[in-house]
Amino acid sequence: MARIELTPEAARTPEEQAACQEAISGIRGRVPAPMIAWLKNPELARRGQKLGELLRYQTTLEPRLSELAILIVGRHWTAHYEWTAHKREGLKAGMDPEVVAAIAERRTPKLRDAQEQAIHDVATTLLATRRVPEALYRRGVEALGERGMVELVALLGYYTLVAMTLNVFEIGLPDAFAPELGAEPGDPVPGG
Repeated sequence: MARIELTPEAARTPEEQAACQEAISGIRGRVPAPMIAWLKNPELARRGQKLGELLRYQTTLEPRLSELAILIVGRHWTAHYEWTAHKREGLKAGMDPEVVAAIAERRTPKLRDAQEQAIHDVATTLLATRRVPEALYRRGVEALGERGMVELVALLGYYTLVAMTLNVFEIGLPDAFAPELGAEPGDPVPGG
């Protein structure tokens, strides 16, 4: 059960209602899950969801590449709701189901091209070491372009914020529990 719930529409402040309406009238057409918590600061909710909209839908990274990066973050943080939502979106965007399974199992996936390899290697290295070595940086720029690398790093940072928000406030659990990720100590699990 989530630790925080979406404030019912009738009980929202004008600022909360305006932030929700902005999200609903945007590309997503709904209030994204982490915004449930962010609404406690309506300006955070408004700006956070706009940044997410930009990074998810308006970058040079095609959807299968963005979803690959998001799934790597979701796995890193064992963010069940994030994983469940973006696994569905990744498969819809053309990700190989075996790649998704490998990420869930923390195995190195067999990727189809230099762009996917760059996304995977930059993301996993940055999340594991908090740095990207020069040779990997150059490979990333070669595969994604300089703008693509900036967008990738922003995407990884944003979805880390999303994962942390979802995990701390247990948003979407236990319904979105992803058995393929297993449970981390303290995770609420279905029937637990």
